[in-house]
Amino acid sequence: MRKTGCCTWIFGDTTLADTAARVAKAGLDGVELFGDTDNTDPREALKILGDHGLTVFSLTPGDADISHPDAGIRARAIDYYKALSDFAHELGNPLISCHGQVGRIAPIASQAEEDALLQESVAQICEIAKGQNVVFEILNRYETHQIRTVAEGLALMNAVAAGNLKLLPDAYHMNIEEADPAGALRAGGDAIGLYHAADSNRVGVGAGHTDFAAQINALNDINYQGPVIFEVNAPGPNPFTPDKGDGFRDIVVEELARSRRVFNQG
Repeated sequence: MRKTGCCTWIFGDTTLADTAARVAKAGLDGVELFGDTDNTDPREALKILGDHGLTVFSLTPGDADISHPDAGIRARAIDYYKALSDFAHELGNPLISCHGQVGRIAPIASQAEEDALLQESVAQICEIAKGQNVVFEILNRYETHQIRTVAEGLALMNAVAAGNLKLLPDAYHMNIEEADPAGALRAGGDAIGLYHAADSNRVGVGAGHTDFAAQINALNDINYQGPVIFEVNAPGPNPFTPDKGDGFRDIVVEELARSRRVFNQG
């Protein structure tokens, strides 16, 4: 049976203890912990999650603009990833996810210049995280102007040429960007280091039109051994906040439980 987890940010502004109790209620095995390096004590986090039988599979980064043409902004972003690498070490070295600043959807300089800066920064992050594993998350055009498909991710991997770098495709983003999401997973093969799942409307698996049977088959075909991390929201507008109104956390628990059942059946 495949391990399942979820991103902790989907529960919004609440305590980790409350989040952990809800994740456990949904029947999941672990979490992708938000990388709030300034306000989260890793030892306390491990205890809270461990008390609920949960593993830290991976880390979601905060926004850090690693391809910004301003050198000072990039330096601060790299400093954040240094802190995130230390944070990961204290947590037992879960996967470190990285991406550009969510919501910056056009270059400030030129696309070519910022693509080169992205490559340079990802190489720096992989060097900082030597001895740890990094996954680059592939987003969609409404969240980034860089690396929107598995093919583009593979090109980035080849350019960076770091042994600790893999890719993180997400079913929700693939629904927008990939002509054939299952085919993209197969093309990624052993370069797939982590996988996120939410349906086409970012609600739980089975609430939209994504063909998850095809994606599950593709994951099986490439012998993907990692967890499935659900990044789902309750129904409602604004994809950049999990808070969809009263009772949204209870809805998220229900969506997670249903998502887990779908993947365990597959």
